[in-house]
Amino acid sequence: MRAGQLFLGLSLVLLVSACRSSKPAAGETARPRDLHPRSPAELLAHLADGTLHPPRYFSAKADIALQTPAGKRAFKAHVRLVRDSAAWFSVTPALGIEVARAMLTPDSLLVLDKIHDQYWAGDTAKAKARFGIQPNLGLLQDALLGLPIGLDTTEKYRAGREDGQYTLASRERRKFIRAAEDMAVGDTLPNDKDMRERRLERTLRRAERKELMVYKYWIDPDSMVVNRVLISELAHDQQADVRYIQRKTVDGHSIPTSVALSLSAPGQTASGTMLLDRVKLDGPLNLPFRIPEKFTPMD
Repeated sequence: MRAGQLFLGLSLVLLVSACRSSKPAAGETARPRDLHPRSPAELLAHLADGTLHPPRYFSAKADIALQTPAGKRAFKAHVRLVRDSAAWFSVTPALGIEVARAMLTPDSLLVLDKIHDQYWAGDTAKAKARFGIQPNLGLLQDALLGLPIGLDTTEKYRAGREDGQYTLASRERRKFIRAAEDMAVGDTLPNDKDMRERRLERTLRRAERKELMVYKYWIDPDSMVVNRVLISELAHDQQADVRYIQRKTVDGHSIPTSVALSLSAPGQTASGTMLLDRVKLDGPLNLPFRIPEKFTPMD
């Protein structure tokens, strides 16, 4: 999986997700405490258990705040997800009047711009050519459901402890892990100093030869659910940082109730916070999408 796929796939999360909850925020800075060591296998098993029986359906109302190079935006949206089938979004910024609609399937993307009576439709490869990034339904649904994005139970990981949380990171040479941390907006390694610029550049050049991906997960020591996922493609200076700030239990599932997301790639940055209300996990769900005859293709 390439981090480039994250940008539009997870950018669609910026058209959705997460809600207020009375439960303490999982992603808030915890008071440091002593944690007994846990092996990588033990932490991996806990994260893998949470991915065994994810919800089939997901629907919610969302309040979204975005920050992009074009400026700040805030709006509301309706979100519906049928796992491994489609994600559907309806954007209603004011007075409940729909201005845009989008649907992502495993191999296609559909977009309606109701303000300009335009549409875009194509497979995910064409979406990459049109928007610069290829969307990915699997990544999007994992982010909405608060799962450890990109977790591979066949891979090797390193275990650690930071600021009162457990961590699980790709088992790469530590300089690559450190480079990924230094690329992030907030450097979370305790008491460390950033790599010197020349050393960081040399490390990234070595990573490029390996097409290296680095994954890191922060895990709550009480619930043993993931609080944060940092995904870095060092070779192309691309990164996705997903933080599950709050959660609540819905039908026995721990669902994010507040999400902070930042995405970066050369020449492309976006960040957002998402609050979700009226979360439901029952179905079936209706995902209506029809292109009106008067609509014309987007340029």
